[in-house]
This record gives sequence, C-alpha cells and structure tokens, in this order.
Amino acid sequence: MFAHGSKERLSTHDLARFPGATLFDRVARAVCAADCLPRKELYEAWEVARRTRRHVRGGRIIDVAGGHGLLAHLMLLLDDTSPEALVVDPAIPPSAATLHAVLRDSWPRLAGRVRVEGRPLAADDVRAGDVVVSAHACGELTDHVIGAALHARAPVAVLPCCHDLDTGDAGGLTGWVDGPLAIDLVRAARLRAAGYQVRTQTIPDAITPKNRLLIGQPAP
Repeated sequence: MFAHGSKERLSTHDLARFPGATLFDRVARAVCAADCLPRKELYEAWEVARRTRRHVRGGRIIDVAGGHGLLAHLMLLLDDTSPEALVVDPAIPPSAATLHAVLRDSWPRLAGRVRVEGRPLAADDVRAGDVVVSAHACGELTDHVIGAALHARAPVAVLPCCHDLDTGDAGGLTGWVDGPLAIDLVRAARLRAAGYQVRTQTIPDAITPKNRLLIGQPAP
C-alpha cells in the first residue's frame, strides 16, 4: 500500500507512480529525483498550497518553519504572479538545496526567486501584501505566525500541530470540545475579530491527523 501519510523517502523507485502530465505529477517526479523528501511532505504541501491558492493570489510568499521549502515552491508554481518566496526555519535540512536545484531545473522560472534562511521568523519579516504560510508550525509558533500576519495585515494560511494545552488559549471551550480543537477555534476567532475573512478546511486525514487548515484574509 502506498500510504500518502508515510514518512518514507520518495526516490527514483517511485517515479512510475506519477506518470501523468498534471502539475502534481510533474512536481512528484522532481521530488522523487531529489531523493530526499518524505512522502508525507509532498502530499501535505500540495494540499495546503492548492487550497490556499484557491482564495489567496499573488504576494511574496513567507513560508515559516518551511523545512525543505516545498510549500513555498508550490505556492510560486500555482500562481506565478508571486514575485518571490522566503523560507525561514531554524533547522533547514541540508537536502533543501538539493530539492530546490531539482525544482529549479524543471521550472527555470524559479531561479533566484526562493530564498532560504536558517533562522526563526523575525518581527519585521512580514509586510503588507505578503502571503504567510506554515504547515505544522508547532505549538505556539502557529500563534506567532498568525500574529505576524495580523501585524502586517497580510493573508495567512496555517496547518497547526503539537497543540500545547498548558500554554495555548483554549478560550474556556474544553468543556464542549477537545483541547486542540478549542485552541484552533480561538485562533479562527482571533482572525475574525481582527477583521479577517476566515475559511476553515481540512486536508485528507490519510496524510496527517493534524489536518485543520485555517486561512485568513483581510476583509475588503
């Protein structure tokens, strides 16, 4: 069984699984050629990127806790009107450069448009007009990402994980719903209270059980 949520690394042995001409299959073949990315990350980044791009177009991409940076690359490929992307993560995998090189060779228009920096998100990183994304920003980092987007009035899309029930704001809702859901409901309410249009979606739980996608855009 080829489980989409597996952490096994995609390799050239998997190329035949992606024979199509769709953008997803083409990206998947490039990822297989790079031989460095867990299968789960391909499907996760694709689902987050395509759902986000249905609602949020353009803008410089800020990919927080981006790891290999696949989400940032996909955001550019799905909407070429974004000028560039910045990937920030204190622990950038050494193979991130390998993945970028393979994607750049397949899509030369990516050259010079993705910057990767091994550090946390800084207070002045996000500007108005940016699009802030993060897949699995652990615990309070999701709140930090939302806060940075709110400060700049920038669109944001997050896939939260590792909810910390001791420090996370559950809004007194745990008598009705479980703690992680309560924390995410408060996050959605925070965006709405700040004048954002909020969309709540899920990606397939076969990819990850932490599958709640929260998208916020400043209301017109």
